[in-house]
Amino acid sequence: MRNIKYFITGGGTGGHIYPAMAVIDELTKNGTDKSDIYYIGNKKNLEFQIAKSKDLNFLSYNVSGMPRKVSFKFLLFFLKLFLAIFKAMYYSLKYKPDVVFATGGYVCAPILTAARILNIPYVLHDCDAYPGIVSRLFSPSAYAISLAFKSAQDYTKCKNSHFLGNPIREEFKILTKNDARKNLNISDEFTVLIMGGSSGAKKINDSAYLLVEKYKNNKNIKIIWQTGKKNFDEVVNKIGKLPENLILKPYFENMAIVLMASDVAISRAGSLSLSELCAAGLPSILIPYPFAAANHQRINARKMCELGASVYLDDNDCRAENLLKTFDDFVSDKEKLAKYAKNARQNAKYNAASEIVKLINKAVENCNANS
Repeated sequence: MRNIKYFITGGGTGGHIYPAMAVIDELTKNGTDKSDIYYIGNKKNLEFQIAKSKDLNFLSYNVSGMPRKVSFKFLLFFLKLFLAIFKAMYYSLKYKPDVVFATGGYVCAPILTAARILNIPYVLHDCDAYPGIVSRLFSPSAYAISLAFKSAQDYTKCKNSHFLGNPIREEFKILTKNDARKNLNISDEFTVLIMGGSSGAKKINDSAYLLVEKYKNNKNIKIIWQTGKKNFDEVVNKIGKLPENLILKPYFENMAIVLMASDVAISRAGSLSLSELCAAGLPSILIPYPFAAANHQRINARKMCELGASVYLDDNDCRAENLLKTFDDFVSDKEKLAKYAKNARQNAKYNAASEIVKLINKAVENCNANS
């Protein structure tokens, strides 16, 4: 009897890639050999770099997001998609996967189309409160769908639907706050994290200078600021001499350490960021990216506010004075801050990856039983 072969896909942004990697980690932890796992994506995207850093097989096709306006680019998109579907069919016939697992994004569409044509079972995971178009389109034929937000069930048509939360990296389960702080040389300072995702957020960066200026000489406060790679030089030039209580980096390779070390976060509202904020038990001020597809960041942020884990600040209102006032009002009430931290932690889903692996393997068993 041959080993089960897994096709895993999800790409474009970390919000799709890292949940897929958490599931891969769970598979390998349970004895699956890496040689039986194939990551499907675009080698021009972030998923290629991350998959290669983990020594995973990578199968690439050239596919991109759908343009929002009808133009020549729109025609080019469909041509690329058509060719990518043929390549996905080729990969499927050559490697004969037993199951496909997809975490959403345009990268998933070709291989899911191939899976549907070739009757390969597939399992979906959607990260957002309002599922993406790929999840909505392919959910009716999925063996199962895992959802990060319960409200997403209203928009998908899969009968085998599960509210499991986003798969999170193993570090959040084993890392303590003390160990995280030691790693960053932080003692008992109140620590605020400013971040805008892996690529940064210029709007948040531009509004954060006043906060840094106000607290730069306060020895009881530590500020960690992830600027994003493209914004780092601009931030350094504007600040000039860096305050001693500021840790400034374009990007942190291990966000688990940074999140676990912090007491409050100022952040965009990508689904993975929210899941990791919850895993770290971190209250937050959320400033959703206004141009996210289907407005999903605003929807995600509103849900976090309903859970009593976050405060909402609209991108249009994210000016230096407003951000500073929101921050000061939030952290001045220690009782409220502790309550928000507790609510965040209560909404963490630490076992999502293992539960998703069970669904994936059940899909294979079900297919074998019916064949």
